[in-house]
Amino acid sequence: MIRVSFEFEGNRIVGFTVSGHSGLANAGEDILCAAVTSAVRMAECAVNDVLGLKAAVRVNGEDAEISLKLPGGLSEEIDKVCQTVLAAMMVHFISLSEEYPDYIIVLEV
Repeated sequence: MIRVSFEFEGNRIVGFTVSGHSGLANAGEDILCAAVTSAVRMAECAVNDVLGLKAAVRVNGEDAEISLKLPGGLSEEIDKVCQTVLAAMMVHFISLSEEYPDYIIVLEV
């Protein structure tokens, strides 16, 4: 099962962790894992490459886990963009969890 945890400070999303494999299909054929991986990569690219932030990204291949934590001290404008990107990712994952409830779970911590 894929486990997605969004970390909040107040009403702001400050990071996320995605871990596990869905088990929906064999490696290389799993559309759910592909959808999750693509969304994670898009969010990381938006935050670090497009916005030029230095969000902390941690990858643990042994546990099939990736996490991203926004840096502090963001301007109001940049934080608003980050919140939009991360909220959209959360809505996407919630949709996937509704479609594939036995394979992905989304948590808010």
